[in-house]
Amino acid sequence: MKCPYCQFGEDRVLDSRIIRDGAAIRRRRECFHCHRRFTTYEVIEERQLVVIKKDGRREPYDREKIRRGLLTACRKRPVATEILEGIVDSIERDLHDRGGLEISAGEIGEQVMTALRELDPVAYVRFASVYRDFQDVGEFRQAISQARRRRQHRTTATRDAEPQSAPSRRK
Repeated sequence: MKCPYCQFGEDRVLDSRIIRDGAAIRRRRECFHCHRRFTTYEVIEERQLVVIKKDGRREPYDREKIRRGLLTACRKRPVATEILEGIVDSIERDLHDRGGLEISAGEIGEQVMTALRELDPVAYVRFASVYRDFQDVGEFRQAISQARRRRQHRTTATRDAEPQSAPSRRK
C-alpha cells in the first residue's frame, strides 16, 4: 500500500475494525517514511452488476441511486438514515444473491417500492409517483387508497393478534 502523502511503499497497521456488518474492514495505517496516518478499506470484490433500463440501455449498478431515491422519498419524514441504509444493503444483497450479472431497473424499483410501502406510506406514494410516472390525480388517489388499505389491514391484523385480557375478579 503506497502512502497517499509521500508515495512510500511501506506502512504499518495501527488498528483494524470490522464495519458494514462484516462486509468490510477499516484499517488505520502509519507510513514508515513520513509517519503520517491514513485509512484504508478492505472489501470483498463482487461481480459488477449491470442494470437494464426501460429503453434497453445498460449501465453499471450504482448503489447511490437507490440511496438517493430513498432519501428523496423520505425527505421530512420520521425515518432514520440508518433504516434507509439497511434497505439499500438488503436490496443490494438480494441482487447479488440472485447470481445473475444483469438486473432490470424495474425489479430494483419494485423492491424499493415494497420496502417503502412497509416503512412509510407517504414516502411510498412519493416514490411511486415518480417511478410509475403518474400523469394525473387519479393515479395518486389510487396509490393513496392502496396504502390506506394496507395500513388498515396491518393495524387490524396487529390488533387481532394481541392477547385479550381476562376480566378481573373482585372479592
